[in-house]
Amino acid sequence: MVDKVLTANRLTDGIAVWLDANRAWVTSLQDALIARHAEAVTALEEIGKKAYADNKVVDVNVIEVQETNGVLWPLRLRERIRAQGPTMEYAPGYKPADPEFIAV
Repeated sequence: MVDKVLTANRLTDGIAVWLDANRAWVTSLQDALIARHAEAVTALEEIGKKAYADNKVVDVNVIEVQETNGVLWPLRLRERIRAQGPTMEYAPGYKPADPEFIAV
C-alpha cells in the first residue's frame, strides 16, 4: 500500500492544510500524520468527514505520498503545488512554490 495523508483547505482563508497526529490542521505537509495501512486511511477519511461537517475545512481528500530521506512528496503534481504554495504570488506570507519540489 502507498502511504497517504489527509489534506483539505481551511474554510477561513482557503489555505491548504494537512491533518497532524494531534488531529490539528497544519500548514506543512511535512507535519502530516501518515497512514500506512487501510484501517488508518479509513480513520483519516472519517476525521475528514467530521471536520467538513463541522465547517472547519473544505475539499477534504486522502492523497498518496512517498517518503524519501525523511521528506514527504505527494505523488500528484496538483498536491505538490498545494504543499509548496501556489505557482504565483497569492497571499501575504505565502511564497510561490519551489520549482524543484513540484518538478515531475
